[in-house]
Amino acid sequence: MKRNIAVILAGGVGSRLGMSTPKQFFKVAGKMVVEHTVDVFERNQHIDEIAIVANPMLISDFENIVLRNKWHKVKKILKGGKERYDSSLSAIQAYANQDVNLIFHDAVRPLVSQRIVNDVIDALASHRAIDVAIPSADTIIEVDGNDCITSIPDRSRLRRGQTPQAFDRQVIADAYERALKDPEFKTTDDCGVVRKYTDEPVFVVRGEESNMKLTYREDTYMLDKLFQLKNTEPENTEHVSDVFRDKVAVVFGGSYGIGKYVVDMLRESGATVFSYSRSENKVDVAQRDSVAKAMTDAHETAGHIDYVVCTAGVLNKEPLATMDYETIQNAIQTNYLGTVNVALEAYPYLKQTEGKLIFFTSSSYTRGRAFYSIYSSTKAAIVNFVQAVAQEWDGDGIKINCINPERTKTPMRQQNFGIEPDDSLLMPERVAEATLQTLASDCTGQVIDVRRQKD
Repeated sequence: MKRNIAVILAGGVGSRLGMSTPKQFFKVAGKMVVEHTVDVFERNQHIDEIAIVANPMLISDFENIVLRNKWHKVKKILKGGKERYDSSLSAIQAYANQDVNLIFHDAVRPLVSQRIVNDVIDALASHRAIDVAIPSADTIIEVDGNDCITSIPDRSRLRRGQTPQAFDRQVIADAYERALKDPEFKTTDDCGVVRKYTDEPVFVVRGEESNMKLTYREDTYMLDKLFQLKNTEPENTEHVSDVFRDKVAVVFGGSYGIGKYVVDMLRESGATVFSYSRSENKVDVAQRDSVAKAMTDAHETAGHIDYVVCTAGVLNKEPLATMDYETIQNAIQTNYLGTVNVALEAYPYLKQTEGKLIFFTSSSYTRGRAFYSIYSSTKAAIVNFVQAVAQEWDGDGIKINCINPERTKTPMRQQNFGIEPDDSLLMPERVAEATLQTLASDCTGQVIDVRRQKD
């Protein structure tokens, strides 16, 4: 079976972005854009190897990035050239005489999904040239040199191209060999080279609107928002129980609901777990001194702390104007200030172990709704906090993520909504499973989406 080589095209210098820093180094959701991009291919089970094609002046920067991220699949860092196709040629030549598939992807498309990558690889089983594209939502017009319309193509047949673009190496090598003999050769697209210089059909895989390319300064705002709203499925990490043996975890809000399941599952997996809550041992996350003492006690007893999980939170479903001010203060202090307190007190211990920190948001964080003004806004604040701190603490090796469960069967929800059919709710043990999977992964700055598993 042919090996699948992901080629990350990272040779750009960001001139159109209007920044002195190359666009692939722009930071979003706790990591550089290129780090998010490589992570996708590093995690994909069908990718055998990764090659990064970089500007020659930035080779050492990429070497440091690879070492810092501990990517195992990155085997080559290649020099790109003046034109985009020079980067493609660099990879084609690097794998000369090898019967492999080359999967070219723009480094500045960090939101490419595992679904797209998998579909591209599946398509390579029956086709030797693959493109990724999405339908055009707008009418496309063709104009002449005077900006007058000359034609309006049928929109139903038009697509907007994306990457990855994938090829049998021999197909793309033959296409470029012929193209380079053409004195009028000009291209910005590998599939265009295959289409023009060979008879090989190019199969199109369905892309996604979110698989956008960072090109202009305005794109940075859109990319930031898409990452904020991105709901990452928990990694399906096998044998996660082996990860937690002899590890030490501190769980705030561990006396009931999701927190209790997290505590029990970690203990069953061999971890030493310290559980704290107001009802269990009078530890209140809204009080920094209380959090500090809990962390100190756990550290003095166990000698180190590898994981900190905070599930503590309150929900008061009520219009703002009728809420008691003390209730408002308590919700803000528990939900948001509690998050800040736990992060601050966890930092020195997790820095020592390059540990992991998890907080919880809610699906209501994306839009404020009536009766949820305080709850929704604090949950939105937690997402922004996690993404910002993930970036600040990345150099310390601390991974920080946010779990976003669907409506979950918990005592807190029952107090606000009464009895609801079980089949309409997510079970807390499913959320706890996703929490352990996230602790076992290397992601950071992510909103981990947890949904009911439908038949």
